[in-house]
Amino acid sequence: MTSEKFTVEKVLSIQRWADNLFSFTMTRPAHFKFTAGQFARIGIKVDGELVVRAYSVVSSPYDEVLEFFSIVVPDGAFTSRLQHLQVGDELYLEKIPYGFLTLARYQQPLPHDLWLLATGTGLAPFLSMLQDFETWQQYQKIFLVYSVRSQAELAYVEKIKQIHEDFGEGRPDFSFIPVITREPNAPLHERLPVLIANGALEQFAGQAFNPETSHIMLCGNPQMVDDTKEALKQRGLTMNRRGVGNIAVENYW
Repeated sequence: MTSEKFTVEKVLSIQRWADNLFSFTMTRPAHFKFTAGQFARIGIKVDGELVVRAYSVVSSPYDEVLEFFSIVVPDGAFTSRLQHLQVGDELYLEKIPYGFLTLARYQQPLPHDLWLLATGTGLAPFLSMLQDFETWQQYQKIFLVYSVRSQAELAYVEKIKQIHEDFGEGRPDFSFIPVITREPNAPLHERLPVLIANGALEQFAGQAFNPETSHIMLCGNPQMVDDTKEALKQRGLTMNRRGVGNIAVENYW
């Protein structure tokens, strides 16, 4: 089964962001094609058995390597071992990508303002989308909202700036909005559902959610996703079904 469904790839680099967060790159086989926002299934051998988990791809669909962003789950069968990766180690990659958290799912409303709301490693698919020129061509305004617990967990900040310069050509209508929930002095420090319910997120962004124009994507902690969906629904926004609606989420946890 392993040889039929998976290829064996090598770890190329590792980046430690915080005690509980790291990212890694690995070789990308020529056949592995994906759409920005999709996830891959990665495996490691544990006591002779292949353990597989889903990881959204950080990389651009056009990159020569694959990058992933991971949290360390204490005593987790997968990440407790994955965190000790070394350059040159082998990982298993399932040959096909998965997932429907892609911009292609939107048919109505037509593209205008794009909101990418993430917690933790849920940032990954949005980094991939922002490294696709088509995203910048489609939308007039883009807001990347990234919620973490502490400043130390605010990963990829420099990369986000570089993506804005390289792919967005420094467009003024892109906003990166960090939310740091355990630092009360941060400009935004409440949970995303609260910031939506009280209007603080829109006020900070200088843009209101609009059922007629807004595309809103959620990825991250399942409780955040559920609570944020409900807060958005209370504002008159709808789930995207069969291409119609504002809110899209990924469910692979």
